[in-house]
Amino acid sequence: MEAFFSSILGVAIAEIGDKTQLLALFLAARFAQKNAVVSGIFIATLLNHLVSAFVGVWLAEAISPEIVKWVVGISFIAVGLWLLLPDKDENPDSRWLKYGAFGATVFLFFMAEIGDKTQIATVLLAAKYQSLSMVVLGSVAGLMLATVPVVYLGDMLMKKIPAKAVRISACVLFCVLGVITLAGDGIMLK
Repeated sequence: MEAFFSSILGVAIAEIGDKTQLLALFLAARFAQKNAVVSGIFIATLLNHLVSAFVGVWLAEAISPEIVKWVVGISFIAVGLWLLLPDKDENPDSRWLKYGAFGATVFLFFMAEIGDKTQIATVLLAAKYQSLSMVVLGSVAGLMLATVPVVYLGDMLMKKIPAKAVRISACVLFCVLGVITLAGDGIMLK
């Protein structure tokens, strides 16, 4: 259960103010079908994070536990520091909007997640906990917790949540996970 809850918390905090959250805000403003946007986000995230967690578990199995511990620990700290940098506001490619709320959301959200902080966090969490199902469930739940309110509440939420404070909190969380991982005897924290 630690993998599940760590994945929810880590991904939810990392997602706040992220480019994919801004993409969700754009898609919600563009399409009236909010449920289709949320469904598209869910499918795109599930597919993306399933692949990411698979890669993380595979890496943990293919590399010695000591090397994984150092790679994961240092990577957590690097992701934490990366979170301090605000994302650039990028407008999605309008040619995909013709596929409707669901189709455009699945494609654009999946593509936006590639190389994103939350995708990398999912790889790291899966490598750390070696639990594909718990990390995928937790990371998808975390992303949905941070993104669904944006779809339905939009601008009101973005004005009330200070992005800088969220980035600093997420940085601290990932750096602490990195230090705990480096200080541990192995990659599991049980």
